[in-house]
Amino acid sequence: MKHFAVTITRTCGAGGTSIAKILSAHYGIEYYDRMLLRLAAGNSGINEAVFAAADEDTKKSPLFNAFKKVYNGEHILPEKSEYATNDDLFAYQAKVMKELIKENSFIVIGRGGDYVLKDYPYLVRVFVHSQYKDCLAHEMEIMQCSEKDAAERIAKTNKYRSDYYKHFTGREWMDARNYDLVLDTSRYTYQQCAEMIEAIVAERMKD
Repeated sequence: MKHFAVTITRTCGAGGTSIAKILSAHYGIEYYDRMLLRLAAGNSGINEAVFAAADEDTKKSPLFNAFKKVYNGEHILPEKSEYATNDDLFAYQAKVMKELIKENSFIVIGRGGDYVLKDYPYLVRVFVHSQYKDCLAHEMEIMQCSEKDAAERIAKTNKYRSDYYKHFTGREWMDARNYDLVLDTSRYTYQQCAEMIEAIVAERMKD
């Protein structure tokens, strides 16, 4: 049975996670974001207790089995802003994604997923962005913060994502050539964006 993956790279406030949730509900598959992939990043490595402490349902996720298959007892460093200490975690996450795709379709938000899975034939790589004013309004609503705080958060988050992507892939984060589809959520609703992605997935799965 063929499995597909949708990778969503997004600017802060553009609604990439909202689109992922729509896709997840449509297909009945999991979406994985930064926090879920970091469940493994404790100082003592990955073990069942980490998952149990987070959520009993998490242990039922395909991600849990993928974690167990690739983890062999090595120490996994927690994520930090210093990339020198983040390399092990990125490599580990890459292993997890490659293990997951063997048995399950899924959506992954960020984490360089488009690069990690670039050789997989049933991959749809999406970049989501939006007009700055709309990103600002989105962040102010979600974070319940001032315009100034939202602007600072957007600038800091976008810089982090750009630097992270460059460090681990050697590519430019906003280069359209890295993606199959670039979506502007100032022009399209989240639902419309999801439907465009679904159309490409359907076409890709015909091959």
